[in-house]
Amino acid sequence: MFTIEHEFDATVVTLVDDGDGGQSPLQEDVVINAFEECITIEQLDPRSEEVQVITLSIAMLNDLAAALDLPEGVYKLVAEKRRPG
Repeated sequence: MFTIEHEFDATVVTLVDDGDGGQSPLQEDVVINAFEECITIEQLDPRSEEVQVITLSIAMLNDLAAALDLPEGVYKLVAEKRRPG
């Protein structure tokens, strides 16, 4: 399950672990904040009771999206040049 909220300076997506029918323990919610210049991913660490934050640049997010559909290897995305007309 997830929620989407549009705030003043960010879109906030919250991923909620619904579980898999009791087969594994539930994970803490993940909050993704999409700002114009970066993406932050937050999750509560239940051991320390602190929220852990990871920040990705937009380029890193694009790389991650591409990586989900590629086989093992090393890659570099190159921006596609648009032709006039």
